Amino acid sequence: MFIFLIIFFTLGFYLLSFFSSFLQELYTSQTKLPTTHGPPSYPFIGCLISFYKNRHCLLDWYTDLLSVSPTQTIVVRRLGARRIIVTANPANVEHMLKINFSNFPKGKPFTEILGDLLGCGIFNVDGELWSTQRKLASHEFSTKSLREFVVRTLQEEVENRLIPLLEEAVEAKRVLDFQDLLRRFAFDIICQVSLGTDPSCLDLSHPIPPLVKAFDAASEISAIRGTAPVYAVWKAKKLFNLGVEKKLKEAIKVVHDSVSEIVKNKKMVLENEHEGKLESDLLSRLLLAGHGEEVVRDMVISFIMAGRDTTSAALTWLFWLLSKHKNSEEMILNEVKSLLNNGEKTIDYEVLKDMNFLKASLCESMRMYPPVPWDSKHAIIDDVLPDGTSVRKGDRVTYFPYGMGRMENLWGKDRFEFRPDRWFEEIGDETLKSVSPYKFPVFQAGPRVCLGKEMAFMQMKYVVASILRRFEIKPVCHDQPVFVPLLTAHMVGGLKVMVQRRN
Repeated sequence: MFIFLIIFFTLGFYLLSFFSSFLQELYTSQTKLPTTHGPPSYPFIGCLISFYKNRHCLLDWYTDLLSVSPTQTIVVRRLGARRIIVTANPANVEHMLKINFSNFPKGKPFTEILGDLLGCGIFNVDGELWSTQRKLASHEFSTKSLREFVVRTLQEEVENRLIPLLEEAVEAKRVLDFQDLLRRFAFDIICQVSLGTDPSCLDLSHPIPPLVKAFDAASEISAIRGTAPVYAVWKAKKLFNLGVEKKLKEAIKVVHDSVSEIVKNKKMVLENEHEGKLESDLLSRLLLAGHGEEVVRDMVISFIMAGRDTTSAALTWLFWLLSKHKNSEEMILNEVKSLLNNGEKTIDYEVLKDMNFLKASLCESMRMYPPVPWDSKHAIIDDVLPDGTSVRKGDRVTYFPYGMGRMENLWGKDRFEFRPDRWFEEIGDETLKSVSPYKFPVFQAGPRVCLGKEMAFMQMKYVVASILRRFEIKPVCHDQPVFVPLLTAHMVGGLKVMVQRRN
């Protein structure tokens, strides 16, 4: 019976394209299901035809639908799944993430998609378990010692690995994949900060560590689960350990085993250290607080997942945008030179805090190309959003940073232009504008606002300032890159660049 179901759903999915024209004609004569804006929806199959046709451009499809909706909210009905309400309305986002926070947890559908990888980590749980981990993590992220450790780690990684690697590329006149380079850098940093271990990903003479490959595979396949037109397909594959679900299981085993071994080794080291000694990395802090190995494992896996690809994605798009907007690049350079007094000072926390134009440039880049283009919650009980959209118990409600950054009513007619000065109170003023996190929810908002936000800005500012003051980054391809969402977004094919020393 189960084998029959697999065959039925899988063949049905792949044959749908051949019958889509027939189905469209068949249902044209029938009454569409009532909806408050969104794609055409029909009895039983919902919007499956439109969804299938637009599966390779979902972000722009949703954005176009939202832009013509009077409330910037649409309702999507899919075969075999609950309704999806997608919104780019800040009032709705605030309602979900703050005002009625308790009614919009991540929910079981989300934990099913990422639960195998993230386990009971902070990004994959709700309720009391989330609250307990949140309080613990919030305390650790707010300590001055962790902040100093992050800056020290950045300095060592940049000066000892990143800069020499770029110097070598200059001498060899070698094309680099800057996206890959930044991902390697970010993985080194987050592993040192979270685990206290150094995977040495920026050492290109060594093969990529198995843990990195496993993270990549697990992230990609888990993301594919979330965008599947018919959820029953991946669930059936998981049940019978077939195809990509088999690969996912193998990758997750590598991730869990590798991190578990690091946790056990760290615990042994701490037990042999002098009592009361506080290590700088998060793993040591969590273990010294008395938490169990499995809980700690899941927490640090969540930190690695959140801290690795988000910063590297944001940096990749910023470097590409700056290559097209030399005036903005020049303003960043002038700011960095001024703050460093033309090289007499080093980059430290206080200097990083004052890099306002660089921060505005990062915000503008993430407005246009958010590292996490969408995020979803699931309603516990019936509700009504501020714009009047009805939410039923169990509905998936998605807020959509990618689309929000492209709404004219939020950012104006120049919303498709890269303009860092829109983040200042006035043109020429150095005071950053206070922008609602519900209008710009790149770091979430409300009780679940990203704990690593400050750390992320520190890392991104440090990298951009360190690179631009020494090098010019020139893409070898001038075509518009393709933005594709997985768990975090990436640039298809990477960012191929030539590196030159700056005069």
